[in-house]
Amino acid sequence: MAEKKKDPGPSVKDPEVYEALRDEGASKEKAARIANASAAEGRTAVGERGGEASDYEDRTVEELRHRAAELDIEGRSSMTKDELVDALRHH
Repeated sequence: MAEKKKDPGPSVKDPEVYEALRDEGASKEKAARIANASAAEGRTAVGERGGEASDYEDRTVEELRHRAAELDIEGRSSMTKDELVDALRHH
């Protein structure tokens, strides 16, 4: 039996890209942002642009906690670096 995907809603302009990103573990916010950019600019343009973010492992615990605060991740103040990285990746 095939799994039925939940409709991401009308705000997502490229549901195929959105679902692929969610399947890879991207957050709903990130998947929607990339899917909408690919619908507006074309998938190739968005793919070539890429990102400039540093790896979480290269950041300090303070930097990770700051990013976790921006995303309102609960329990961040008592998390270890590995826990912060995991929480940020699976937000």
